[in-house]
Amino acid sequence: MQIFVRDNDVEQALRILKRKMQREGVFREMRRRRFYEKPSDKAAREKSQAIRRRHKLARKQAIRDGLIAAPVRKAAGNGPTGSRANVPRRHQG
Repeated sequence: MQIFVRDNDVEQALRILKRKMQREGVFREMRRRRFYEKPSDKAAREKSQAIRRRHKLARKQAIRDGLIAAPVRKAAGNGPTGSRANVPRRHQG
């Protein structure tokens, strides 16, 4: 994995690296490998992950086919992380 540092901005490069590692599942893998996992536990975990993946794919296919309704997405700009253009910064007393 390679990250290029532009304009000596190491902080941004570090954020990009962490995001890439998160997407690749490196942190999850490190947490999982911290302790020994019995082969029977590993098989059970992999089986449950496969079932979860299969259900997710089936759900997405059913949404595409119109068999079930797609989940309602929250509108952008609402909530604490949305647009703050209309929020006063401080009270004018």
